[in-house]
Amino acid sequence: MPVPELQTDKDSQAIRVTTGAPKQNSSRKIIAMGRRNGAAENGLTENLSSALQAADSEFGQILQEVDEISKLLKSDHPDTQTMRVATHPAVWSAVKQALLDRELRYLALTDDLTCLFNRRGFFAAATQQLKLARRNEQSLLLLFCDVDNLKKINDTYGHQEGDLAIIRTADALERSFRDSDILSRMGGDEFVVLASESSNQTQEVILRRLEKNLKKSSATEPRYPLSLSVGVARFDPKHAIPLGELMVQADRAMYERKRRNREVL
Repeated sequence: MPVPELQTDKDSQAIRVTTGAPKQNSSRKIIAMGRRNGAAENGLTENLSSALQAADSEFGQILQEVDEISKLLKSDHPDTQTMRVATHPAVWSAVKQALLDRELRYLALTDDLTCLFNRRGFFAAATQQLKLARRNEQSLLLLFCDVDNLKKINDTYGHQEGDLAIIRTADALERSFRDSDILSRMGGDEFVVLASESSNQTQEVILRRLEKNLKKSSATEPRYPLSLSVGVARFDPKHAIPLGELMVQADRAMYERKRRNREVL
């Protein structure tokens, strides 16, 4: 499942959402490889391959350039030999530290069960997105989602099955929204999404798509249906309101939807 990672656009100061899971897994692999093999002894070729597999062009480019420079240092002069020996471990240490720093930032912003944004990550990304939307006069939709009957699932089938229901829900949400939309698990059975509104991404279109993907996500589990109660609030850039107030509106709409669902049952 793709994992969101914060990236800052230097020009617009907007925070973009990118898929960071492959980078995280490959970063751990690179660090472990360095501890096992010793980068200075074996060179950077194997490490370069892992970095490129991680789709990390920045680190891949650094490692490639260092490898090329070190190959040009063919002089037998002692100073040149000393430089060659020192180059690999120095660069390797810097790369490992950068990867560790990235992982710490990732963990601070990510829900460990679903790999979506956690509460902290959502507020950081959504606050910037609202500023950008107001400047660009772009309307947004905030969806407050609550997993139906999660307590019953936990009580009947155990908390491990409840966790799987949460994961299936996150999977359905990811398939229902664009990469640029901000998805988060706020905790427990609550999810929040901040999505751009357009002619082909209206509230009605999103809810239909979400319902379809929920059915797909729960198709392998016949013991209980997977469903969400969803409340929606609209951000109007011409009459902008704070993020907290927008969430309160969506939360109220969600509880009203849940109340109507109970009355139907």
